[in-house]
Amino acid sequence: MLDIKWIRENRERVELGLKAKRVSFDLEAFLSQDDIRRSKLKQVEALKAELNLVSKEIGHLKKTGGNADFKINEMSQVSNHIKALDAELSSVELSIHTQSLKIPNLPHESVPVSPVSGEVENQEIRVWGQKPAFVFSPKTHWEITEKLDIVDFKRGAKLSGSGFLLFKKEGARLERALINYFIDTHVQKHGFTEVSTPFLVNRKAMIGTGQLPNFEEDMYRLKDEDLFLIPTAEVPVTNIFQDETLDEKILPLKYTAYSPCFRREAGAYGKDTRGMIRIHQFDKVEMVAWVKPEESYTMLETLVSHAEFLLQSLEIPYRVLCLASGDMSFASSKTYDLEVWAPGVGRYLEVSSVSNFEDFQARRAGIKSRHPSGKSQFLHTLNGSGLALPRCMIALIENQQNADGSFNIPKILQPYLGGLTKIG
Repeated sequence: MLDIKWIRENRERVELGLKAKRVSFDLEAFLSQDDIRRSKLKQVEALKAELNLVSKEIGHLKKTGGNADFKINEMSQVSNHIKALDAELSSVELSIHTQSLKIPNLPHESVPVSPVSGEVENQEIRVWGQKPAFVFSPKTHWEITEKLDIVDFKRGAKLSGSGFLLFKKEGARLERALINYFIDTHVQKHGFTEVSTPFLVNRKAMIGTGQLPNFEEDMYRLKDEDLFLIPTAEVPVTNIFQDETLDEKILPLKYTAYSPCFRREAGAYGKDTRGMIRIHQFDKVEMVAWVKPEESYTMLETLVSHAEFLLQSLEIPYRVLCLASGDMSFASSKTYDLEVWAPGVGRYLEVSSVSNFEDFQARRAGIKSRHPSGKSQFLHTLNGSGLALPRCMIALIENQQNADGSFNIPKILQPYLGGLTKIG
């Protein structure tokens, strides 16, 4: 959420930011509503000041034996007017708040600006690793996993519909091994605190991180209780400190959590229907950080390095992209995507998205920090995938595949699989 006073004082920048993010929003109507709010607020304050002043006069008249009936009647009308204006003001404020939740975060000045039309121009920052040169034609992950009987696509669909997977045998073990390795690395090497959160959250939490109100159709919702299956652990983890003021001395805070992620992917049907590329439920380990505003862009680079460390240790070739404004999420001010090379499908696949939200989420969720002087301010929040499965599994399987249909296990992961060096 952007501060409305800041929006008014930086209108041109907001208009450019909306255009850069390709978001249609009637800023003129929004600010006109705020003009009405400010006008009504001024009227209410003036009438309340008059009411207080005349109330003292009435008190004086009563003490001195004077007749205060006329003034009492007059102030009764003023009081009724105040009540009517308060009701109108509440209605306008609710409308402004509702509309303000639909305004996206603005891109940081270092973010490439997308053209008004055409393809998004994401900026390649760096590439790591060598794409494997096979002496045979590489197979896709679905060919390999089906032959090894470690992922059952048909029975997963039978249980829940298309877009759901059933891992089995070494496939299930590999998934669990990756999750454990990611968590252990973040905690033991990168200094994160591990948390295990609910996988269902309320509407307030979804609003806090920016999923609602704009993207409700992409979420799985329990209608009777107005709870949502989380699209990412970012939602419950960020909201741990909802409506709290943290002592600045404890910052930065870094938490990590495993969770399944549930996404309806409304409007995405027909894309990447084969294999594990685009599914409705997947596992992910998340990194979330709360920092002082002046430290957030340093932390952004740090979180990217944590995600890169995992990919390098798994010997998976990847590239880092700085997303252009039109390809960024609603809440993000700057985002890096890490994409792994998958030779079987012949393309790069995103396995991590690392974002700085500045104070956008903190304003929505009411998360502040207090300076030793006593002054409080909204802190900055960041999050990043560290990492997302099963696309990480796709890259691992396809890059490490052998001619006989087996695939090798990276050395760093072998202890998590009881010393297993390959599957198949």
